[in-house]
Amino acid sequence: MPSWNSRGLRGSVLEEALNITNEKYRREKLALVQKIPTPITPMEIDQEKHHITLAYFEQKSTVDYIGNVQGVPVCFDAKECAADTFPIQNIHEHQVNFMREFEEQDGVAFLIIFFSKAEEYYYVPFRDMLFFWDRAKGGGRKSFRREELDAGYRIPFSNQIYVHYLEALSKDLEKRG
Repeated sequence: MPSWNSRGLRGSVLEEALNITNEKYRREKLALVQKIPTPITPMEIDQEKHHITLAYFEQKSTVDYIGNVQGVPVCFDAKECAADTFPIQNIHEHQVNFMREFEEQDGVAFLIIFFSKAEEYYYVPFRDMLFFWDRAKGGGRKSFRREELDAGYRIPFSNQIYVHYLEALSKDLEKRG
């Protein structure tokens, strides 16, 4: 079973940028999107600092964020990758299942991936993620390259302060018709 401190701060840069972005969107009344905390069971607590030093996840998380963008229900997961290839193993089956069910209820599911080496953010629609997922499960590549992603969904880099994903979401909604 994974523990809280085994994952370190992986993805914290992206998630902090998304939290700031979502707060900006809320203030501007563009969207109401919240980070979904993963329930943990504390195992060890530093009594002096009152910090949890070891904890276990109570259940599998679904996605990192869920909310509403001008009447459109959205859910997405934030992923960070140091290389130019993204391993499919970083996407979990329960996340794929949740996103599939979310889209079946007329919501929009997607990933936001930060390729830190290239300093590039991408909005990856669920249908594209599912293509890579199915390819891997069918015996194909177990990862996808940054170059395989739709360049139209590249999110402009903004000093890691904001991740302006609404334009990419808008393009996705136009493609859906």
